Parts: sequence; structure tokens; C-alpha cells
Amino acid sequence: MTPRHSGLALLVAILWGINFVAIDLGLHPGGGAQMPPLLFVAMRFTLVVFPCVFFICKPDVSWKAIIGVGLLMSAGQFGLLYLAMALGMPAGLASLVLQAQVLLTVLLAAGILAERPTRRQLAGVVLGIAGLAVVAVGRSLVAPVLPLLIVLGAALSWAAGNVVARKAKAASGLGLVVWSGAVVPLPLAGLSLLVDGPAAVSGALMDLQPVTIASAIYTAAFGSLVGYGIWNRLLGLYPSSAVVPFTLLVPVVGMTTAWLVLAEVPSPAEVAGGLLLLAGVAIAVLRAPGPRRGGQRRVEGLGAGLGGTFAAGLADDDGRLAAGGGVRAAEERGAEGRGVDARGAADRGADVRGAADCDPAERGAAVRGADGRGVEARGRAVPETAVRGAEVRGADGRAAGLRGAGRRDG
Repeated sequence: MTPRHSGLALLVAILWGINFVAIDLGLHPGGGAQMPPLLFVAMRFTLVVFPCVFFICKPDVSWKAIIGVGLLMSAGQFGLLYLAMALGMPAGLASLVLQAQVLLTVLLAAGILAERPTRRQLAGVVLGIAGLAVVAVGRSLVAPVLPLLIVLGAALSWAAGNVVARKAKAASGLGLVVWSGAVVPLPLAGLSLLVDGPAAVSGALMDLQPVTIASAIYTAAFGSLVGYGIWNRLLGLYPSSAVVPFTLLVPVVGMTTAWLVLAEVPSPAEVAGGLLLLAGVAIAVLRAPGPRRGGQRRVEGLGAGLGGTFAAGLADDDGRLAAGGGVRAAEERGAEGRGVDARGAADRGADVRGAADCDPAERGAAVRGADGRGVEARGRAVPETAVRGAEVRGADGRAAGLRGAGRRDG
């Protein structure tokens, strides 16, 4: 990545890390008041959808996929996250525990999409689960563990949304963010009326504090639209393995910001468990050094876009964003297919065409290399042993089997 694009990726990690503190401030505006969490989520996604839905085209996926992503990745994830933070989950710790969605996405993709995880990813999942257990034990010593379990439920909902988005394979991640967000406001506003009561909802709307309004604007504009606009662009320019690791900075920024703004200090057990969790996530998302073998499907880049916003790291086979998040398994085209097996062919990566159709005096091949340039080799006889049965693989991994080339006369 260029320094400029690396800086943009770092900016996104900062925006997403600060997002958790912004949510906490909006939920607890001061003076003993508290914003109903489900109503607050509905406010946020109202700002995400309008007026952007009038300018961003509907993604080329089914309505079933849009509704599924909206219910799981947006309503489910953020409804549970905001609820947990309203019940006392610290903002910094929430930014850390939500990283578990990467590990959960690996497991769900393996079970539902048959995307076989590597041994490295499985090792990361095991280490991350151990870290979560340490965090849970440490948290239970100083506060109720229910909010932490609710955040894990949010991570699971995010992971399930990742799988739906991966299966949909939308070409526009930002379009899916906006259009799936339209699913959120009405259901969560109605649920808030049932849970909190009409009096609490109307009172909160009539007495909106400036900090709550500012929080909703930040999370919608900077956390979702600006953050994902940049993130989508980077995933369109670079392989996910180059972009996704920046999301490991999200909990670092989140916990640091929570310490500076909210005076949150995690316990030693929470710090130790958090380090184990981050190590597991790093093992799961960072590609091992060295060449990769071809012909194997890998679950990579899952859960990019961590940090309490949409899942923006599910890259499709071209490395482009599929949904905000997260969650798409990236398979870099050409990375596994490079290298040539061309027995008897002079140029590696050659695509030899028409050897059997030419007259004996003009037998030859148009040799096209991996860079797309062609070299005409005409008037040259092609020996049977040099062409028959040759399997030529190009840079895109496609094979051309050459059979029955003409024999040399005389």
C-alpha cells in the first residue's frame, strides 16, 4: 500500500475506535438521563439511510439478502451492542470483545458455506476463545457478566450477517450498507416502544441532549458512511490481506480513547484476556508468509471493518468489498494460479492456439504470455512430443489442454 492509502486505513481504524466512546456518550448524556438504546440505534440508521438512499443505487442482490443483512448485521448487532453498553458494558472493553466476530465468522462460514478454514485460522479461533474466557472471568470479578454475553451475541449476529453478505456477493459494499440500513429504524423503534414504553420514548425524543444528537451524527456519518466509503475503496485497490490487519488497531484506539475520555481502566485479567483475543484474531486474519498452494479455498479477510460499525471486510474473489463488513472470504485471483506447467512449450504462461488447424508448412502457435502480449511463431513445425498432452496454465489459473497437434512431415 502507498503511504497515502496506509494513512487512510489508519484513519478508518481511528474513526471506528472512537465510535464506541461516541456511542457511550450518546447513551449516557449526563444528569442521570439515559437514551433508550434501541431507539438510539433507530436514530442512527435513519441518518445512515436518509438522504443517501436517494443517491446510491440498490445493490444487485435479492431483497431477501438485503433484509437478512439488515436484520443480522445492522439491527441485531447494534441493537445488542447498544443494549449491552446501556447496561454497563465499558466502551473500551466492548470494542475488544466485538472482535470475536472474526472468529465466529470463520466457524459459521465453515459450517454454512463449506469454506474450509486453514489450520492457522483454527489455531487463532482456539486462542481467541481462550482469551474471551479469561476476559469473562476477569469481568465477572468486578461487574455482572450479562453485558459481556450480550456483546458476544452482537458479535454472533454480525458474523451471521457476514455469511449472508458473503453468499449474496454484492458488488457495492456501500450500497448494501445504506439499503440494508433501511430495515432497521421502524422495527427497532417499535421494539423500543414495547420494551421502554411510550412515555420513555416520547420523553427521550422531546428532551434530546446535544451530546446524543452529536453522537448519532458521528456514528452515522463518520463511523458508517465516511469509514466505509474509504474502506470500500481500499478493498477495491488492494488484496484484503493488506487492508484487514489495520482493523486490529480498532480496540487499541477504542480502549485508549475510553481511558482518556471516560476514565475506563480495564482490570489485569481483562488486559491479559484481551491480548490473547487479539493474538487469536491476528493469527486468523494475517496471512502466513511464504507462497500458498493452489487449488485450495481459504477463508481470509473475514471480519474486516471491525469496531462497532457494519461488517466491511468480506471481500469477494476480486478483493472488492461485498458488504460492509466484515465478513467475506477473499480469494485473490491469480495468486494461486501463477506459475506455468508447459511441458515442451518455450514460453511459460503460453496459451498455444490453433496448432492442429494449420498446414504442415505453417504449423505453430500464437504464444500469449501472462502479460497478454502475443508472439507469432509461424512456418515452424510442431513436434508431436512437444505439444501433445501439454497443459498450459496462464496467470488467471485457467488451463488449456492441447491434444492431437499435427506431426512433422517427412
